[in-house]
Amino acid sequence: MVVPAHDEEALIGRCLASVERAVAHAREREHDLRTVVVVALDTCTDTTASQVRRRGIETVELTARRVGTARRAGVARALRLLGSEGADTWIAMTDADTVVPRDWITHQLDLMDAGVDLVLGTVRPDFADLSARHVAYWRATHRRGEPAGNVHGANLGVRASVYARAGGIPHLAEHEDVAFVRAVRAIGAAVHASDVHEVETSGRFAGRTPAGYAAFLRMVHERIEGPPLAETRA
Repeated sequence: MVVPAHDEEALIGRCLASVERAVAHAREREHDLRTVVVVALDTCTDTTASQVRRRGIETVELTARRVGTARRAGVARALRLLGSEGADTWIAMTDADTVVPRDWITHQLDLMDAGVDLVLGTVRPDFADLSARHVAYWRATHRRGEPAGNVHGANLGVRASVYARAGGIPHLAEHEDVAFVRAVRAIGAAVHASDVHEVETSGRFAGRTPAGYAAFLRMVHERIEGPPLAETRA
């Protein structure tokens, strides 16, 4: 499991708690399951790093300020620690502002066993961060059981051998997940979209990447509610 993080001291704790819960659930089902969680600390200047280390979680530190580079470094460390890059090794990715469900790992492993090479999981914003109209819009445009197949680095899983064949996560500051999935499709790998293991991500409007999910939520919010009050007064 790989989590890139840049100054996420307010949210990293709940993220890692949910990942640890998902790992424990997976190990309950498969007692001989080998797992490793790696947080890629990218130019962290707050308490993110110390919080991760207190949990005894593996880290890799870098100063790239590119989420693609951070994901790539995290995957490389995880595979090195596992000592395996084969078809029976699975890489699950999420983000530091995200909470994963208890079956996050087990569902992806079930899909891997069924022959899937890459899983596109869905995300849901934290409704507590959104206006009532924004929440209503989100519910109306996202029907359970009908995943759109959108690409989210916050909920992505891939077979290690396919990851290597596709060239890995590219060194991009944004849309690295989209570029990677495009490369996976190009080699003819089996791609599956699922909302069974949907994750909850922050509903903030200012994120850590220029055109990430936060920017998308802000755009939708402004379409529904208009620009923030401070901007209308400017």
